[in-house]
Amino acid sequence: QVQLVESGGGLVQPGGSLRLSCAASGGIFPKNRMGWYRQAPGKQRELVATSTTGTTTNYADSVKGRFTISRDNDKNTVYLQMNSLKPEDTAVYYCYAAEFKLPMVEYWGQGTQVTVSS
Repeated sequence: QVQLVESGGGLVQPGGSLRLSCAASGGIFPKNRMGWYRQAPGKQRELVATSTTGTTTNYADSVKGRFTISRDNDKNTVYLQMNSLKPEDTAVYYCYAAEFKLPMVEYWGQGTQVTVSS
């Protein structure tokens, strides 16, 4: 059973940076997608960025050019470097993983709060 453990959230001023990390413990299927979603109060959960093994990354338009997703496959860890943060980036950020096997299995982390405020 895969468990996702997130770290790196917190409070930052507008224009600042944060780096989120998410480690998948318990072993993850080699063909997988890992990434980040976020949910702001009163809003639906939305995609932030994902990275699929052997393919390109995918970003929400609202974060392109500011956020960068990367992964260390040896450590089964995905990172989200967030620069030029804006108040509208404030949300709970959830790590996501999907194993591309039959049937496909999806996992979610517990969430980490990111607050952008002066």
